Amino acid sequence: MSRQSATPDESPRPPTDGVQYALLALGSAAYLCLTFTWFSLPAFLPTVIEDLGISSTAAGVLAGAVPLTYVPVALVSGLVIDRVGSRRAIGLGLFGAGVAHALRGVASGFPSMLAFTLLFGVFATGLTFGLPKLVSELFPAERTSGLSSVYVVGSYVGTASAFAVGRPVLGSLLGWRDTFLVGGAFAAGVALCWLLAVRLADGARFDGGDPREFSRSALLADVRAVVASRPMRLLVVVGTMYLLLVHGLQGWLTALLEASGFAPATAARTTSLLIVAQIAGAMVVPALADRWDRRRAAVVLSGLLCLSVLGLLESRSLVVTGVVVVTVGVGLGGLSPLVRALPVRFDDVGPGLAATAVGLVFAVGEAGGFLGPFLVGALEDATGSFVPGVVMFGGAGLVIALAGLGLVEVDG
Repeated sequence: MSRQSATPDESPRPPTDGVQYALLALGSAAYLCLTFTWFSLPAFLPTVIEDLGISSTAAGVLAGAVPLTYVPVALVSGLVIDRVGSRRAIGLGLFGAGVAHALRGVASGFPSMLAFTLLFGVFATGLTFGLPKLVSELFPAERTSGLSSVYVVGSYVGTASAFAVGRPVLGSLLGWRDTFLVGGAFAAGVALCWLLAVRLADGARFDGGDPREFSRSALLADVRAVVASRPMRLLVVVGTMYLLLVHGLQGWLTALLEASGFAPATAARTTSLLIVAQIAGAMVVPALADRWDRRRAAVVLSGLLCLSVLGLLESRSLVVTGVVVVTVGVGLGGLSPLVRALPVRFDDVGPGLAATAVGLVFAVGEAGGFLGPFLVGALEDATGSFVPGVVMFGGAGLVIALAGLGLVEVDG
């Protein structure tokens, strides 16, 4: 397929050298900080439920609040980032998210915790869409799937650290409130380091902003171009089911395993295993898909691996549960870079609309990201069981595989 975008992308792509890789590495560290603070709430969810005196349904709302924020904000955020460039979006986004997370540490009840979590979600879009834009600015399209794995791995390390270090180590030393305060302050500090680093580098060279205006007609033209793309619509379906799975599982797996009889520490470590498996999937699946030019097959395979979540319905063995969690994690990990990188390969999207395209995926998809945690909590309240939620997760994996079969444009 042609690698030219129908939308002009007049920003010259700088040659690949050490500075580009350094920026990608630092951006990955920023994403690590973001996801550590993001998933500190799910990691401490049983403690927060008890301390704030809220129901499982309210806890599900909190666990899904950041994804819910993306629904109205994501597309606008992507349009803005395509114009102002990735470096401002990443720095300001992480700084604001760090401040919002620190404020969660002083929340007095459900309303204030929800408000600060929604604020966190608004700023988090700066990294979610800024990092795919960064990769599209600095590297050729045929390498974006593999290189997107770098910052995705950073996000998984941050998420795993929230469960493996945040709750059992920092939580026991500081308590959940002070852990939130310290984590938020640290993230804001990393944001300042990012802004300093890109200023010390040749800032104009890496700005990547688009010369187009912020006029209503220009914004609408970009949205129409992305929405009209057939592969983009299929990718939105894949992204919606992926986000339902990833947020639902990461938000509730610890509680689900505790309800199945596992000790809290074992449940938290098993949830960390899910993240470790996602790291493996993110490193291996997109790289092989790029090497063999089989990105559609990678999406289908990842969906089928996610379908194995149904194994949690019968498992009471730690070993079998671990195998299921690893299998699902590899599938989720493979999907994460692909969902962010594939739009660059579509003829009518390309690097010029990379952030807008990923913004569309998340604007629609994060409805699934919200519904995943919310429905698991609501169904558990209604039935006293996590079984309906696990069945829902299995259905999402099947839909991913079926939608992936239609992505013929991503190969060749």
